[in-house]
Amino acid sequence: MIQALTLILSCQLAGEILTRLLGWPVPGPVFGMALLFALMLASPRIATAVIPTAEGILRHLSLLFVPAGVGVVGHLPLLATYGFGVALALVVSTVLAIGAGAVAFVLAARAFGGASPKDMPDA
Repeated sequence: MIQALTLILSCQLAGEILTRLLGWPVPGPVFGMALLFALMLASPRIATAVIPTAEGILRHLSLLFVPAGVGVVGHLPLLATYGFGVALALVVSTVLAIGAGAVAFVLAARAFGGASPKDMPDA
């Protein structure tokens, strides 16, 4: 487990270092995750070692949101000042993301010969 956790964190660190050195507009952990994925594809032994540790981390993922909640509470004056703008941005971006997903689904269904929404039975 320690070796797998070390590998996961090493990939994240490598991603951070590479994105900062190369100036890429990609978050370091995303690049590190891609690196870990490539390593897991290249070696099934690495995949079998990492999967149980990753599942353990995912089981307790909610604990990782505690620092974010503390950060929000620690900046309540800023939230009071900009709260309406933040809430508006969240609502608009959520609606746009749902709309983009729906459009992508309809386009993919048409492209791959799936049923269109008007072909679906009424609930």
